[in-house]
Amino acid sequence: MRYFKLSDFDCQETGNNEMSDEFLWALDSLRHACGFPFIITSGYRDPEGHSIEKAKSKPGTHARGIAADIKINNGNEAYQIIKHAQEMGFNGIGVAKTFIHVDTRDSMPVIWSY
Repeated sequence: MRYFKLSDFDCQETGNNEMSDEFLWALDSLRHACGFPFIITSGYRDPEGHSIEKAKSKPGTHARGIAADIKINNGNEAYQIIKHAQEMGFNGIGVAKTFIHVDTRDSMPVIWSY
């Protein structure tokens, strides 16, 4: 990867990390396309040890190692991430005030707001 260290994606509650290599390379390419640094606010979430994942009936995309939340500082960054993510085949996009969630789920494309 050009822009990230694997440890950037460690579970914040257990330190474990089972991120998909394919997802990480795709995210690295997204970062390159956007042309500005990404700060990852959430990467892997251990399904056995992360409080958000333990509360779910079925582990989410973070627990499968195919999702990341990217901190945003302004609307232009949000727009660029969303635009390029859609073009590059990220088919799960969540939009929050301070971050954008991207994932590569195996379903129809979906976008939501928090």
